[in-house]
Amino acid sequence: MHICIINRQKVLKIPVHPLKKIVRFILEDVLKTTCAQVDIHFVSKPAISKLHKTYFNDPTPTDCISFPMDQEILGSVFVCPEVAQDYAKSKGLCPHRETILYVIHGLLHLLGYDDISQKERTRMRKKERLCLKKLDENQWLQYLCP
Repeated sequence: MHICIINRQKVLKIPVHPLKKIVRFILEDVLKTTCAQVDIHFVSKPAISKLHKTYFNDPTPTDCISFPMDQEILGSVFVCPEVAQDYAKSKGLCPHRETILYVIHGLLHLLGYDDISQKERTRMRKKERLCLKKLDENQWLQYLCP
């Protein structure tokens, strides 16, 4: 599996090598899926706002946006670490952990999960919690959170 990490933001340091291992672990070991490629883009607030406006007619910054492709090339996830950092700061959380949650959320969207209805949202949140739990159990987040 080729995991492409593109970092076009400067707010939060993103260690690429551990992140690739985390994405692979989440997809293969936790979500039991395989693909040839997935792309994760870390972007600024203006960049995520532009994507949000272009594709969802909403000019506000958002946490992540996913663009699914197919079973082979899973798609692209655009994550805004600055949104994660703002939220984490307001709640006393680790911004890296919050950013990983957004990556997980985006990956789940690529796999067909949705959060529009309450039933879908509950199902998606359950998978997010499972992914974070597995990361914690295997101490993956220690490579990201200071």
